[in-house]
Amino acid sequence: MKNECRICDFQSNAANKLSDEEIEKLSFNCALIKFGKGDSVIKQGMFSTNVAYLRRGLTKLHIAGPHHEQIVRFVKAPGYLGLPTTFGDKINQYSVTVIDEAEVCFIDIATFRQLLHTNPDFANEILTDICKNELEVYNKCANRTQKQIRGKMADFLLELSNDIYKSDTFVVPVNQEEIANLIDSSRESVSRVLNEFEKDGIISISGKKIGIINKDSLILISANG
Repeated sequence: MKNECRICDFQSNAANKLSDEEIEKLSFNCALIKFGKGDSVIKQGMFSTNVAYLRRGLTKLHIAGPHHEQIVRFVKAPGYLGLPTTFGDKINQYSVTVIDEAEVCFIDIATFRQLLHTNPDFANEILTDICKNELEVYNKCANRTQKQIRGKMADFLLELSNDIYKSDTFVVPVNQEEIANLIDSSRESVSRVLNEFEKDGIISISGKKIGIINKDSLILISANG
């Protein structure tokens, strides 16, 4: 499916720095693909031949470790997927899988490189995006390794509320096994802490739907680790 970048409502900050001529060139070298839940957008170990831009939806970034797959973080649209691995190596160093339905623009890497070379404002926005994502990963890594399970669960719920769904009521997009993987814990510990939060009146739980009742308590638990 051809992507009309000029009239796209989901343009990145970087794309907003392009001239009309550059936007037109981007459109002719970009394909829009729709994905369903569980579909793979980027596969670890495969050749990286395009730049992927998540236009709509939610994905998880995960990497194969020595013993099991490790979920690194969620990536919510709009945003680029896999830029460090695309430009740092010809081989994808991690995978990206769709959590919810998604739309992804695949941009010809040669065209993308040319825009980086000829448009410094575009290049600066891309560099800023990469740096922000890197800092986010560093902070999440520190929190996962230094916080106790209650602090890590509070962080997870606050991320869903504040960053992903912009609401205090949401459906958790992954199962408890995946939550445990993301926060470096066990499924049993995840279940126990969720039940504790509900018993303490901090959240309400109905299946996979969670409502945050006392956000100040969650923030305090997150801060205390």
